[in-house]
Order: sequence, then structure tokens, then C-alpha cells
Amino acid sequence: MRENARARYHVALHFPHIPPFFQKVSLVRKLIILLSLALLAGCSSLSVVNGLTPSTGYNLAINLPFDPATGLTADVYTPDGARNAPVVVFFYGGRWSEGDKQEYKLVGQALASRGIVAVIPNYRKYPQVRFPAFVEDGAKAVKWARNNAAAYGGNPEQLFVMGHSAGAHIAAMLALNEAYLKKVGGSRTWLRGMIGLAGPYNFLPITAPDLRDMFGPPEQFEQSQPVFFADGRNPPLLLLHGENDEVVAAANSRSLAKAVAAQGGSVETIFYPKLSHANILGAVSTVVNRVVSSDVLEHISNFVQEKRNFQLPSIQTPSDIQAVPLEIEMVPMSSP
Repeated sequence: MRENARARYHVALHFPHIPPFFQKVSLVRKLIILLSLALLAGCSSLSVVNGLTPSTGYNLAINLPFDPATGLTADVYTPDGARNAPVVVFFYGGRWSEGDKQEYKLVGQALASRGIVAVIPNYRKYPQVRFPAFVEDGAKAVKWARNNAAAYGGNPEQLFVMGHSAGAHIAAMLALNEAYLKKVGGSRTWLRGMIGLAGPYNFLPITAPDLRDMFGPPEQFEQSQPVFFADGRNPPLLLLHGENDEVVAAANSRSLAKAVAAQGGSVETIFYPKLSHANILGAVSTVVNRVVSSDVLEHISNFVQEKRNFQLPSIQTPSDIQAVPLEIEMVPMSSP
């Protein structure tokens, strides 16, 4: 009985929208629900959700080197029987200072379950490096994914970037500031779209000492903000955010969407009244989706299928662009 009460308490605390039927199901089911939603307790609970995540339905290739100079590697999740499948490069979060690709089996499996090849790279982190090194690492991962997609059942012409939290910042910078992909010999025409979960896209003023050091000096802070690179030439953006996010305010996604739309760019937003910073990522998991209805993964999958053949128009010179002045309201940030 004590275990029953504890399970009911934790699910009611973190997911108040779960209906009372929870009280009537078996203890085993309650514990599955509790473990599936353990991601809410913090990054360490990723291992719990990953432990419940199926290891079937896909092939996993691990520690594939994509940048010999730094020793960075990526893991690739290939759906069984995949041929010419769309490819998503997923960047995890962790305040640009922690995390590892092996902790995101739940994302790789979820994408593979929808017929998507998932590439999950590592990137260098603070304090080893500072901005823009982790974005540059992301660009190298995208180049590797494009060059090697076919070997893992993917279509290099159907490439997306996706991220959660700090990883969404990296994905957005790659989609909005073409300088990063140009540096590795590419362009934004490589990308069919960008998917952001709870991303910090407009977080000036920067006040936290570690972030000031990470993104400084102060005169360069604007260079770290995706919102300032909205120019109407971006691949389509899908921005998903929980209204209960107390780490990265949902205003970040609203601000970026407003800036992109003002320039005539393609952007979609979806806001979830009940989701927080952590559980919007948990909602991607197929394990969580078995016991708590969520359309986060559905929206991601639909976006990829709809945009996989999108072609970004090639604009050769800045003179071809009609700039629109931006009025940007700053959004302070906590800890992505």
C-alpha cells in the first residue's frame, strides 16, 4: 500500500493532468508510469527511461568519429529496413556544459520508430571550450551526417537538425546563421528543417557568471542569440515549448517565431500548457507515450514527413533580401 501511495503522489505531483483512472490500475502499471516519467526528476533519470526503451526495431552504430581533430563521435539509430529515410541530427541539452550522446537512447529509438534515421553527436562543452565552439562542432556533425547518411539507410537530401534546451540553441544557430555551415563547406540548403524543444533563442541580458564567461565578451553576446539571425531565408522551423518551463521561458520560442515570421520565414509553434522543461523531452519517448498520451512525437514525425522534400531557395547576394527592422524583447534565462 505504501508503494501505491508513493506512485500516486509522484505522478500527481509531476503530471496533474493524468486522470483518476491511475488509482485503479495495477501496481505494476503504476510503477511503469512512475519510472517512465522519472525523467522529471532530473538528468540522472534519463537512465531509467532509457532502461525501459526498446532495443529492437533499429540498428545502433556507436562512437562513429566525425571530427578526428577533437575526437568527437556520434551514435546512429537506423530503423530496420530503412532506405532513403529522412535524417535528424539531434543535439542534447545540458547548459552547454554537460551531457553525453549515450544518454539519449530514448530519442534515437523514438525517431527510428517513425522511420527516421537519428544521428546523435557529442559536442565539446564549457569550460573546455566557449561559444561558438559547440555550434561549430554541431556544423561538423551535420556535414558528417550528410556525407554518410546513405550508409545508414538515410537520404542526405532530407536532413534536419533538432535539439532540446541548449541543444535546440545549437540547432537554431545552424538553421539561422549560415556562417557555421559555410565554414564546413555547406549552406542552409543542406537542411530541410529545424525542430526545437524548449530552446533558448533570445536570452539577453546574460547575467549568470558562467554564461557570461561562456558567451563573452559582452560586446559579442548578440552573436550568440538565434533571434538576431532571423532573415527570412531559414529552413522551416518547428518550435515546441512547455508553458510550465521554469528553466527556459516559453517566451524564447515566441520571440524567435515572431522575428522569423516578420522576415517572411517559415515557422510553426506549439505550446503545451502542462509541460515543463524536462518533460517535453520525456514526452518524445515511446515508453512515456504508452501510458501518458502526448502528441509531441507525432508533431515531430509529421513535420519531418511534410518537410522532407522542402527546397530552400538559393539567394546569392544580400541585395536580393528585403530586410525588415526587428523589435526584439529580451527574455532572461535560467539554466538550459
